[in-house]
Amino acid sequence: MTGRAGSAPDQGGSGEGRASAGAGRDDAMVAATTAPERAYLIAVDTGDDAGWSAEESLGELGALVEAAGGEVVGSAVQRRESVHPLWYFGKGKAQELRAAKSEAKFTMLVADDELSPKQQRSLEELLNVKVLDRSGIILDIFAQRAHTHEGRIQVELAQLEYQLPRLTRMWTHLSRMGGGIGTRRGPGETQLETDRRVIRERIKKTRKRVEEVRQRRATAARARERRLLSTMAIVGYTNAGKSTLLNALVGEGAAAVEDMVFATLDSTTRRVHLGEGQTVIVSDTVGFIHKLPHQLVDAFQATLEEVTRADVLLEVVDLADRHAAEHRRTVRTVLDELGAGHKPRVVVLNKADLGDGAVGATSRAVPGGVLGRDDQHVVRVSALTGAGIDELRTTMVTVLGELWSEVDLAVPYSAGELLARVRKRGSVEFEYRDEDVRVRGRVPPGTAADLQKAAVAWERAVRTRRPPD
Repeated sequence: MTGRAGSAPDQGGSGEGRASAGAGRDDAMVAATTAPERAYLIAVDTGDDAGWSAEESLGELGALVEAAGGEVVGSAVQRRESVHPLWYFGKGKAQELRAAKSEAKFTMLVADDELSPKQQRSLEELLNVKVLDRSGIILDIFAQRAHTHEGRIQVELAQLEYQLPRLTRMWTHLSRMGGGIGTRRGPGETQLETDRRVIRERIKKTRKRVEEVRQRRATAARARERRLLSTMAIVGYTNAGKSTLLNALVGEGAAAVEDMVFATLDSTTRRVHLGEGQTVIVSDTVGFIHKLPHQLVDAFQATLEEVTRADVLLEVVDLADRHAAEHRRTVRTVLDELGAGHKPRVVVLNKADLGDGAVGATSRAVPGGVLGRDDQHVVRVSALTGAGIDELRTTMVTVLGELWSEVDLAVPYSAGELLARVRKRGSVEFEYRDEDVRVRGRVPPGTAADLQKAAVAWERAVRTRRPPD
């Protein structure tokens, strides 16, 4: 995000003077264009955000603003039972922002919570500066960081859905121009309705494009399933080291790595060898964050389906972050929203090299609240140095083995392709009978489902052939 610059037209004078003035204006424009916007952060502390104080949440918001290209020049917190419906802050506290503007010279006000269109408009009119909220900042970062076609259209959808209810504030000055009492519409209202129709149409078309992305990913997922490979998805808080972990597992730079929030928006999928000939498909996914805008969760469903399809989740936790417990709560909340909260997982305590240096599969004590009773598989690693990665591979094999199902089913000889897959992928015995093959043993979940489906169809076919008693 950068400021806008303008310049007055040339008012004449000597050629040298005009050239000098033009050069000065050019220099000023460059300086204005490159200068970061000066952001002032505000938050209301209602006491409802477990594990986070308003000041700590503002600290994260400041990192987001800087990641978007802004400069934080000040902040303010007010403790209230609830946010003010018009001013976000209480009215008196909101009025104090005028003095803060004069002192800090901020050009942008950023609220830590999502503002209603009414709150945003009121603060803009009060301060005559751009007003954004946490959701707007995150959307801006996503817009900057999305590099693939898929990522860009998903960001576009999220932005359109975020902008639609905020259109009113753009045309307030026009809506005051004329219009009848109750029945006639002023030009501002007409323009507003036109803009709404345009955006709704764009949302409709963009949703269709996102659906095409989802279908392509579903096709790719089915192709992987036909190759009999189990799948895992790396999930976690933003900047926890997910991409670095994927690179460590693959053994090469499969995913771009940067030390910043939301460095990864476009998922990366690679084969990972676990030893003894076993291979798994692992996908790196977009990171989660405190107060993640619901528009992003909805828009990125196509990408996040990698999470819902995965057999196992690798949940990466930044062990060096003192908010690791709160980060895990955020991750669990988003996973529950996606319908993936029940999936088996390996908790990967990353950046162990920044702590006591202990790595590998461990039951050692970790900071309070980070681990829970349901965390059966926990591994300390340093994805950056590679320490603990071998232990992680071993744990991944163990978890995948636990997912295998016991089967004892009969399928017809006509299911030859399925039987070949079962023989290759499972640990089974075949009993060849007159009309069918009895399959006994352990197989992966997807294969078990296919066997069950074939067995039910075969049983139904056999029943229909039998004469009635």
